[in-house]
Amino acid sequence: MRVASRQTDLLAVGLLFSVATVFGGFESSVYGANDTLGQFVTVTSPVDDVMSGRVTNVALELQKRAEREDRDAVLVLELTPGSSRFGQVRDLAQFLSSTKLSRVRTVAWIPGNVLGHNAILALACHDIVMHPDAELGDIGRGEPMDPDEQQFVTGLVNKQHNVMLSPALAMGMMDRDATVLKVDIEGVNGNESKVVTRKELDRLSDTGVAIRNVHPIKEPGAVGRFSGRHASAGHFLATQTRETRQEVADLYQLESESMREAVVSGEKPKVALIEVHDMIEPILEAFLERQIDRAVANGVNTIIFEIDSPGGFLITSENLAFKIAELETDNVRSVAYIRREAISGAAIIAMGCDEIYMHADASIGDAGPIEMREGGQFERAPEKILSPLRVTMGKLAERKGRPPALLMAMADRKMEVFEVTHKDNGRVTYMTDHQIQESNGDWIKGPMVPESGEDLLLTFNGHRAHDVGLAKAPVDGFDMLKDRLGIAPEVKLIPQGRTWIDTMVFLLNTSGAMFLLCVMGIICIYLELHFSTGLLGILSALCFSLFFWSRFLGGTAGWLEIVLFVLGLAFIALEIFVIPGFGVFGVSGGLLVFASLIMASQTFGNLESNADMTSMSRSVGTLGASIVAVIAVAAALNRFLPNIPILNQMILSPPGVDDGEDGPRLRPEFTLASGGATALTHDPALVGTSGITTSMLRPAGKARIGDQYLDVVSNGPFIKSGQDVEVVEVVGNRVVVKAV
Repeated sequence: MRVASRQTDLLAVGLLFSVATVFGGFESSVYGANDTLGQFVTVTSPVDDVMSGRVTNVALELQKRAEREDRDAVLVLELTPGSSRFGQVRDLAQFLSSTKLSRVRTVAWIPGNVLGHNAILALACHDIVMHPDAELGDIGRGEPMDPDEQQFVTGLVNKQHNVMLSPALAMGMMDRDATVLKVDIEGVNGNESKVVTRKELDRLSDTGVAIRNVHPIKEPGAVGRFSGRHASAGHFLATQTRETRQEVADLYQLESESMREAVVSGEKPKVALIEVHDMIEPILEAFLERQIDRAVANGVNTIIFEIDSPGGFLITSENLAFKIAELETDNVRSVAYIRREAISGAAIIAMGCDEIYMHADASIGDAGPIEMREGGQFERAPEKILSPLRVTMGKLAERKGRPPALLMAMADRKMEVFEVTHKDNGRVTYMTDHQIQESNGDWIKGPMVPESGEDLLLTFNGHRAHDVGLAKAPVDGFDMLKDRLGIAPEVKLIPQGRTWIDTMVFLLNTSGAMFLLCVMGIICIYLELHFSTGLLGILSALCFSLFFWSRFLGGTAGWLEIVLFVLGLAFIALEIFVIPGFGVFGVSGGLLVFASLIMASQTFGNLESNADMTSMSRSVGTLGASIVAVIAVAAALNRFLPNIPILNQMILSPPGVDDGEDGPRLRPEFTLASGGATALTHDPALVGTSGITTSMLRPAGKARIGDQYLDVVSNGPFIKSGQDVEVVEVVGNRVVVKAV
């Protein structure tokens, strides 16, 4: 009677094994249904109370949700290498195999080698999916295990009824001396396969069961660890082999957001709302990046981006999209909420989010780059711009689990997209003709997506975006959005506002602010040369510091621009105070300062044709206007400042000028330059007179010639202070001396 029962069990196991093999595991089973809930959890080592509690809480939450929504659920445990105590692993394995998870199918995903006690967790799951090169087993780490521990593991395998496992295989993982064999036996319904130990094989032989083939899986003395490739070829241990987490999700047809780590149960959700409105440009990019960084620093685990924008700069949009996509590495959930439209660059930003929710009438798409021609006419950008954009859209699609063809068709108006069905598992997605041909017949071509092709840039409303898998089912407001995201109703979604720093950055990045800062900075330098108080020099430095600070935070300036500006000022100072001559340093310094101000006012390298030139023309115009304004103000100051009471007493008079009751007047030894200009010239009669230096001449400095202090220049080597000198040349206001 026991023999008959044993044979019946073998037949049932063999039948289940055959069905699983024919249909490729569970790819076409109910676990691949579109309404299946899913969640990935990474199990790190050691498995302690904290790790065990995290897995338990996530699994129970998934169970409750499955019961509440009457849906099946799949919990994927990504097991990582490491070691843990047997007791901790045993408790978690008991929970995973308990009836508390009646609506949850547990899957062990083995991307790397999982050896030691951690391997028990894989045996506690319903399915095991392995990377082809990963290894699983060696539970005892080469040491004999306690009989009670062995009994627990074998009982666990029997309890889970995993057709790919058997107590014999588990024993081979625990005992180096065990022999594990795969045998083909002749049953009522044909040949069947079974994994047994040597003792079990002997017992089968004693019962008279016809044994056709015996294949060794593990020899005595060998370590019981098996690779995914070996297990898959032998049809034991692993249900399937996959190489990436995305492929595991596809195997069970889980939605892309299931691959993100779940928030620890019991932790209050921290949600941030960031608005992405108006034109997408570099200043907004820098502002949004600061908002994202602040949210992450504050421990936010969900960021909702409310997008309502017609688009903007291409590079800026791509930078923001990948910035948002990187949030997954911080375990932050990113959600795009589109109330009205996300067109062009705004659509690219939305594609960087984990999930997209739209109003039914909202629009998303039309991400084709355009350029402005002469006369204000817009034209589609050439292929050299379109080609890298297609690559970018494809990367975003693959990263977030969306059909790449749909995203690329948003940028390429000539691309036709077709609905396709997998020939084996019936999965539906969207591909181009080229992608279908490269699939070697795996995908069956269906109807063309009507929004693609025929010179159309793919654009969807909320319903259509949901139909093709780009967005979730439409929502009609924040209340429904919070319900769909699992956010408590009492949580208020308040947009993160600008700080005073953000407001100042926005104001200082306008053309008007650039004009005022440049005018004030240069005028303060000009006045400092007249008053020599030091305060005006500080004010000038403050103006230019504010300019570069705002441009730095605004995303248009970097350290290069600051270095060029400082270097330009240094060259100008050299020309004035150290090596006056032909003006090479002065001209070079002026050009460096001018170039640094232009470079700090805009970004370069935009893919849109003429965008750089248009921005540079605007910046050059603003800076040119400020220079004209400086010249006008300087002329007015020269004309009226000497006549203003009190202020005229603070002005430094040039050498040879007396301040009388009627204003400054020249002393006899100085004359006006020709043409009545305000520049002064020294009397040529100074040639041959002697004096003494009052400062070091490097080569310019100060000297007392007679009873006058003059600015002089050495005719060659540097001259130390207190040295007797003689005037050898006077040209205009230039006095050349030599050491005596």
